[in-house]
Amino acid sequence: MQVIPTAIADVLIFEPKLFGDERGFFMESFNHKAFAAAVGHEVQFVQDNHSRSARGVLRGLHYQLPPHAQGKLVRVTQGCVFDVAVDIRPDSPTFGKWVGAELSESNHRQLWIPPGLAHGFLVLSDSADFLYKTTDYYAPQAERSLRWDDERVGIAWPDPGVPVLLSGKDAAAPGLAEEVVCAYESGDGPLTASHLASVRKAAKSSMPKGKLVAKQNRF
Repeated sequence: MQVIPTAIADVLIFEPKLFGDERGFFMESFNHKAFAAAVGHEVQFVQDNHSRSARGVLRGLHYQLPPHAQGKLVRVTQGCVFDVAVDIRPDSPTFGKWVGAELSESNHRQLWIPPGLAHGFLVLSDSADFLYKTTDYYAPQAERSLRWDDERVGIAWPDPGVPVLLSGKDAAAPGLAEEVVCAYESGDGPLTASHLASVRKAAKSSMPKGKLVAKQNRF
């Protein structure tokens, strides 16, 4: 298993070793010991999810508030998606930054998105089967969304060849400054007024923009 770092320190790409011949292939898609060594700590997954989406479907950007924040290990078994993680941890040096990677049935890549990041993906093939493990159970009362095209975050989504299709909830999601700063709570409780002020300032001034940054954030 090859581990590839990204521009957000603890977001990692995993490339499993493939053994193939005329019969097909075999790969180890998950190994608890190897995964813990790569991320630097023990991780317990409690739920596996599977979605199928058509070309142009964009799901996200989703996250859950503490104490139900989810880490996700995601992969594609059919088709191709552009998968994105956005750092919304107020104390993080990469707060507001994003990284993206193409995940497909041919490259077998997996993306690890730790708790505290928003996640979403755009389908680039006619359809895609998207599988992911989570470190916490789905908690609808803690579920939140971040706007997929927030200019302050500046995600450079690829062109799927058809109009982007969103759920009503995702289409109405607020931007980073409105939603994350006001609704996101740390594991120790609500953010203080001074902390909120500093995060609001960061959300307004330090979001990555432009094609150069976008290229640097793709892996």
